Amino acid sequence: MSSKRENFVRLAEARVSRAMQSISVIGNLANRGNYEYTEDDLRKIIKALTSEVETMSLRFRNAESKPRPEFKL
Repeated sequence: MSSKRENFVRLAEARVSRAMQSISVIGNLANRGNYEYTEDDLRKIIKALTSEVETMSLRFRNAESKPRPEFKL
């Protein structure tokens, strides 16, 4: 395996695991026995997280599918 691939796998596994754990902890806020929140609060949280996932997804797609334009004068 190439060094770049090894770095990608190592970092992706750590970062995705950390992100999943953080999302799980955010989910703990759903416990109405401990917390009080509105539907608007819920929509804002979901919108923020969804927006970040969409942005990340676009960054991966654009990196692969968009060739570097040729420079000409």
